[in-house]
Amino acid sequence: MDNEAQKSAAAQAHIVARALPYLRRYAGATIVVKYGGHAMGQDQLASEFGRDIALLKQVGINPVVVHGGGPQINAMLERLAIKSSFIDGLRVTDAAMVEVVEMVLAGTVNKQVAGLINRAGALAVGLSGKDGGLIRA
Repeated sequence: MDNEAQKSAAAQAHIVARALPYLRRYAGATIVVKYGGHAMGQDQLASEFGRDIALLKQVGINPVVVHGGGPQINAMLERLAIKSSFIDGLRVTDAAMVEVVEMVLAGTVNKQVAGLINRAGALAVGLSGKDGGLIRA
């Protein structure tokens, strides 16, 4: 093993040693992880996210991922020449825009997030809050 590989292995061992008390504490627990739209846009971060979620499941923690998608929504609105506005950092969403938001979040982003986790070796199923009336606004 070369010097660089030894340093990497030592760093990983250190991380696992520091994480062990938390892994024990949260074993069997269900946790909610927010995955933001900006992180989704970077391939390396996306891949690492999928691996991290798979690792949580492998050590006995049950992650529930709630994803964003602001940049992806913005890109689609721009492609469709639909103007959007924000008040106090929150998107003002009219009825026409809701259709685009649902298409992007449930039709594209949700499937991408589930795919990242599945490719990392865990089983992920994408749900929309709208499915089965799970969430109502």
